[in-house]
Amino acid sequence: MCGIIGITGSDDTVAALLDGLALLEYRGYDSAGIAIVEPSNTIFRMRAAEQGGSLYHLANGLSKEKAGSLNHTAGIGHTRWATHGAPTVTNAHPHVDCTSALAVVHNGIIENHNRLAQELKSRGHTFSSETDTEVIAHLAEEQIAGGKSVKDAVIALLTILRGAFALALVHRDSPDTIYAARRTSPLIIGSESGVGLLASDVAAMIDKTRNLFELGDDQVAEIRPEEFKVYDHLGVEMQPKPIRVGWSTEAARKGGFPDYMSKEIHEQPTALSETILGRLEASGATYLEELEIEDSRLAAIERVLLVACGSSYHAALAGRHAIEAWAKIPAEVDIASEMRYRAMQIPANTLVVAISQSGETTDTYHAMRQARSQGVITLAVTNVVGSLMTREADGVLYTRAGPEIGVASTKCHIAQLALLQCLALRLADLKGTLSDAEKSAVATEILALPALVEQTLASHEQFRKVAERYAESRDFYYLGRRLGFPVALEGALKLKELAYVRAEAYPAGEMKHGPISLIEPGSVVVVVAKRSSLWEKIMANVEEMRARGATVIAVSDEGDEETASLVDDVLETPPVTEVCSPVIGVLPLQVFAYTVAKAKGHDVDRPRNLAKVVTVE
Repeated sequence: MCGIIGITGSDDTVAALLDGLALLEYRGYDSAGIAIVEPSNTIFRMRAAEQGGSLYHLANGLSKEKAGSLNHTAGIGHTRWATHGAPTVTNAHPHVDCTSALAVVHNGIIENHNRLAQELKSRGHTFSSETDTEVIAHLAEEQIAGGKSVKDAVIALLTILRGAFALALVHRDSPDTIYAARRTSPLIIGSESGVGLLASDVAAMIDKTRNLFELGDDQVAEIRPEEFKVYDHLGVEMQPKPIRVGWSTEAARKGGFPDYMSKEIHEQPTALSETILGRLEASGATYLEELEIEDSRLAAIERVLLVACGSSYHAALAGRHAIEAWAKIPAEVDIASEMRYRAMQIPANTLVVAISQSGETTDTYHAMRQARSQGVITLAVTNVVGSLMTREADGVLYTRAGPEIGVASTKCHIAQLALLQCLALRLADLKGTLSDAEKSAVATEILALPALVEQTLASHEQFRKVAERYAESRDFYYLGRRLGFPVALEGALKLKELAYVRAEAYPAGEMKHGPISLIEPGSVVVVVAKRSSLWEKIMANVEEMRARGATVIAVSDEGDEETASLVDDVLETPPVTEVCSPVIGVLPLQVFAYTVAKAKGHDVDRPRNLAKVVTVE
């Protein structure tokens, strides 16, 4: 959940670091800091820990002390999300060694930090923070004191540290050099016109260069203004792998909208078009070229296991229905954070689909690795090219939704829904489970989704007005059946994430098995009631809720007067077939949650306690 930035050779190191940190804000953070090697060969460090405003306070402090005075030297910066130690200035990165000769920033978790810290203290080292990161600084200090170069000291750390980490380090004896290493947690390096660059996320670098490379597991980088070199854990120089990026920093800006979330909600037709583009024809033919898994292996698949967390998990639940309905393959969905700790034996000829917007979600990544260790085929579905999961999966499918800055996923979620439908149709084609006419009918509806999403969002104002009527309500229950249930789950999650109110989602048929005891006057029940073979059953559940005093809001089809007559409010959306309904049904619930949150004065882009990229447990 942290962000790392590094730069050397810049005309204004301070400004460049602050700009990079601002581009990493969307990942979530509670403190921030920078360290720069001054021309006098000393380490200058400044940190801030102000709830919701650490970067602002850091920038203010730097403008008084150092603006414009530290040019061309190496600098590193960090936005921290507290894991070990409270979000205080003392615990904020960068951390220094006992002599303040070096400074280090770090993402991830050092699993053996307690033992290492005890050993270091027994040898006379003094610690000033509660973080796991500080052991890195003291270990490097010892290695250098023992005669190693800074580069070799960082290489030595690879054999000492356990866990997931990405780290960047500067030393006063090398004023123009940044040293970096990674294991599991991502790091990107690059250069442009005499400036060397480092970041944990492509978004922080693409406005400066497209000359980007990924640092591999247990590799070390030595970055100078004119060049960078990469070494393996034995110190042998390696050739880094280049990264292709198809979007710009401008795409990550607000574009006239009041916040990123509203921008991204309205970008969904375009995101969906990009997801489908070139992958699907009206005939039902599918082209998933980047998948890179042979058709013969996919045709032999007998079972599909989808693993994910959060909104990606809800997309997986909907994807399961498409796979079962079209490809006739048994499909299961597992929460990644639970799967990775089960003694799960995955049958041969299983396709494991790991879904993560960032491609860096630690639980999903490790669940995928667990599956891969059993020899089954793994497929990563993500939005980020070159992300961690894509480098380890057998195949990859990119949602191509463009950068999503808001913490609560919107356009990436519906892009996942559509991409899983394309995958389901591909599997159906290989299995021969649909006739040509059936494939064409399915493809035609998927291809129509971008226009239907645009049509649905044209009712944004109607959705907003309904939501405003319930902005003060405290208890929400979201109900759905079959494909309506993943929509209900996603709607409830959005309301919890953004508005900080209680919102629980249930399969509608489960209410009578316990949760119905919570329904009373003042309860608001949001029911996904789009027309399907289970419409009558869902309306029977509606009657049960209303009989106990609940107010009912229905996500319904346009012009469905019968549904409207049975509920208190409706969020009308265009009619679609049931398998495609989650893409449309979730849209009014995004706007609903957004509106309630704004009415309460919340920051919809950065909800409290949440981060965009969950890279720690």
